Amino acid sequence: MRHPNWFPLALVLFCSSLPSVTAAVFPYNIQKRASSSIIPTFHQQSAPSKSIATRLRDGLIRLVWSIPDNGLPSAAEPEPISSGPATPPSTLFARYGGDLVLRFNVQTPEEVAALTQAVDVLFLDVWEFNSDFVDIRVSKDVVPSLLGLLPPSLQHAHTPLMHDLAQSIFETYNDEYLPTRESHRPFSPVLQSSQDTDQTNIFFRNYQPLSVIVPWMRLLTSLFPTHVRLINIGLSYEGRDIPALRVGVHPTNSEKPSVKRPMIVLSGGSHAREWISTSTVNYVAYTFITSYGKNEEMTRILEKFDWVFIPTLNPDGYVYTWENDRLWRKNRQQTSLRFCRGLDLDHAYGFEWDSNDMADNPCSESFAGEAPFEAVEARRFATWAKNHTENENSTIVAFVDFHSYSQQILYPYSYTCTEAPPTLENLEELAIGMAKAVRLTNSERYSIASACEGSIESTDETDGRTKHSKPQRFESGGGSPIDYFYHSLGIKYSYQIKLRDTGSYGFLLPSKNIIPTGKEAFSAMKYMAHFLMGNKGIEGEEEGTDGRSVYEGEQVRQGVLNENTEGMGGEEGKEHADEEVEFELKRRRRR
Repeated sequence: MRHPNWFPLALVLFCSSLPSVTAAVFPYNIQKRASSSIIPTFHQQSAPSKSIATRLRDGLIRLVWSIPDNGLPSAAEPEPISSGPATPPSTLFARYGGDLVLRFNVQTPEEVAALTQAVDVLFLDVWEFNSDFVDIRVSKDVVPSLLGLLPPSLQHAHTPLMHDLAQSIFETYNDEYLPTRESHRPFSPVLQSSQDTDQTNIFFRNYQPLSVIVPWMRLLTSLFPTHVRLINIGLSYEGRDIPALRVGVHPTNSEKPSVKRPMIVLSGGSHAREWISTSTVNYVAYTFITSYGKNEEMTRILEKFDWVFIPTLNPDGYVYTWENDRLWRKNRQQTSLRFCRGLDLDHAYGFEWDSNDMADNPCSESFAGEAPFEAVEARRFATWAKNHTENENSTIVAFVDFHSYSQQILYPYSYTCTEAPPTLENLEELAIGMAKAVRLTNSERYSIASACEGSIESTDETDGRTKHSKPQRFESGGGSPIDYFYHSLGIKYSYQIKLRDTGSYGFLLPSKNIIPTGKEAFSAMKYMAHFLMGNKGIEGEEEGTDGRSVYEGEQVRQGVLNENTEGMGGEEGKEHADEEVEFELKRRRRR
C-alpha cells in the first residue's frame, strides 16, 4: 500500500503523544532540564531500554530531518553532565591567568617607602594596605623585578594570598552574565526559583549587574509605595543615572514639619571592583523596606529617620567590571592621557585636597584628578548632599561609605593623624558599638581606627623626646568623602566601613558571603539608629522630637545591647559589655 507524502509527518505527530517525543524534536528542552536541580537525581536512575514505538519515532525523525544516528538526544539517554568544577573562559585566562596577589608584612617607614617606590615604578595594583601589611596584585613574570627593588628585609617577608586569580574572578560572576557570553539574558521580574534557597533572599544568591539592580529598585518602589521612593543623585560621566532608594515614613499632613527630618545616607561602589559593597547596600535596603509594618522596632526607626541607599556611586565603573575588566577600580572619566582613563572617587572631594600630595600619574589607581571635584560622580554627590543640608527640609545626621576589604570601621580624619576630630569620643563610641553589633551577629571582628592609620610613622628619640615624622602612605588620605561630609557639611557621624574579608579573597569575595555580610551591616546600621535615637546626637536635652524623653530614647539604644547579651548571662553580660566599651574608650583617650 502506498502512503501519501504526509504520512511520515502524521506518524511523527502521532508519536508526539509519547512522553519523550518533545525532548527529541526540541533538544533545547533537554538543555533546559539539564540546568535544573532535578537532573542529578534523574541521572542516578538506570536508563530503561527503548521501546519499539520510541525506536520507530526516532527513526522517522532522523529520516525526515536528516539527523545522523548519533545526533539525536533522548529523554531515556540524557546527555552526560560534567561533575568537575567549571573553568574560566580563555579571555579571563588571557587577562588574569599570570597574576597573583602577594601580602608584604611591613614594619618600618623605610620598608613602606621602598615598596611605594617599587609600586610606582612597576605600575602595580595595591589592593589593601594598613600599618601591618600591604596586598599587591602582580604578574608572576614581574615578581623578580619587584623583589629586586626591595630591601633584603622585604624580599622574604611576603606570602601569596591568591595563586589562581582567573578562577577566583570567574567564580564571582553570575554565570548568566559572564562578559564572554555572546548574548546576555534580559532581566525578568520573575526570578528563577531554587529548592535550596530562601525565596526572600533569591536576589542575593549572586552578585547582580546594574541592568538587574535598577529594575529591582523600581520593583521595590512599586511594591512598597508607602515608604520607598526611587531618586536620582545625578548623572555619571558617561551619562548614567546614579540611582538611590529613599526609605522612610513621612508625615501624612500637608503642612511642613517645623523640624527638619533627620536623614542617614549609605553609599557603596565608589570603587567599581568592590562588588560586596554594592550588594551590602542593597541587602540593608531590602531588609529595612520589608521590615516596615512587620517589626515594631524597625517601623519606629523608619518613622524616625529617612534612609538613602546608594548601591553604586560609580555606575560607569561598575558596568565596566561586568563587561570588560573585573578588577577595574576608578570611574571611566577621560584624563590627560588617552590610554589611562579614570579618577579615584575616594580622594576626589574638596576638603584637604592637596595637589602636592596627590598622585600625579593618571595611570595610577589612586589618581584623583588635577583639581578637587574633577571626578563627575563625586561632584554630583557633593552637590546633592549640600542641597539637602541647606535647602531641603531634611538634615543628614550620619554618612556611611561601604568599601572592601579588611573588616574595619574607620572614622575621620583620613588626611592626617596629627589633627583629632572635635567629636572624637562620639565617633569612637558609636564605632565600638557597631563593631560589637557585627561581632554578635556572625562572630566576625571588625577593628576600629582613624582613617589615617593605614600608615607607619617613623619616630626619633632625641633629648628624651619622641619626634614623629610624616607618615609613609601608599596613597594620599586627602579628598576623602568621610572627611568632607564630617568637616565641610557638618555631619557629626561619618564613617567608612570596609567589609569582608581580611585577604583570603579580597575583592573577589564569593557570592555565598553576600547574605552574611549584609546581615552584619544591617546589625551595625540598626545599632546606629538606636544610638542616634538616644541622647547622643540629634535629640534635644529634655525631650526628643518624637515625643519621648531622652531616657526612653537611651533605653531604646541600649535595647540592642540587652538583646545581644542574652547568651552572656543577662545583666552580667550587659555589665561586661558596658565595661568593655568603657575600657576601650579610656584606652583610646590615652593615646
